[in-house]
Amino acid sequence: MGSYQSARQQTRVPITHVTPELLAKYVSPVDCLTAHLMLECSEVLAGVKPANLVSLVNRTRPCGRNLYHLWQDHQQQIAYRLGKLEFIVLKTKPNALLLLCFNRKQLEQQLSHAGIRTLLHKAGYKPQACLDELFDLLTQRIIEHDCFPHEIGLFIGYPPKDVAAFMGLVKLPFTCQALWKIYGNPAHSLRLAEDYRCCRQRMGAILATGNRQMLEIKDPEHPFFRQNNDIDFHLLH
Repeated sequence: MGSYQSARQQTRVPITHVTPELLAKYVSPVDCLTAHLMLECSEVLAGVKPANLVSLVNRTRPCGRNLYHLWQDHQQQIAYRLGKLEFIVLKTKPNALLLLCFNRKQLEQQLSHAGIRTLLHKAGYKPQACLDELFDLLTQRIIEHDCFPHEIGLFIGYPPKDVAAFMGLVKLPFTCQALWKIYGNPAHSLRLAEDYRCCRQRMGAILATGNRQMLEIKDPEHPFFRQNNDIDFHLLH
């Protein structure tokens, strides 16, 4: 019981987000957008998360760039640079667009799990739907209801027990808040949230060097993919 009580006292796990200072290190508009997406999708690039949501707001940042417009102009170049990832636009508004960034193989594997398929079926998805059919209904729901359907957590790697409890499909006690609401035994969920945070932190440190060679994410020798969690900073300059 003590572990549950201590978990309840935990607040959100801090996560590194893109700062104007980080993006200002990259002179090229394409480099700027690449750096932004590499950080926002770092957990997916690392293979510890099947997908991430990325919002690109239609406003001019302090560096003078507008990521919303940069995406419109350079999405093909981004697709080439971040070859392991795919992007679909879940929703477009005049003031922002919402991207789902994902690794197709990993997401298909995630959503093929019998338990997750059962939860999706209860949420109104066809039992045998392929990934693109799942995307179609997810996108439709986001557009029609102007909000995130609760099952989106299953797409972006949140633990199924936490998503199911949040949706009211199972009864588990609320335990604590990390990047999402955690229910029942928090141990696995907190470890996962920490894995996500570490990926973001490591990518942030790499991009903060301003070394545009670090934007070549296809290189298997990229420091981000090294097994050792200690970044070899001498390689980044």
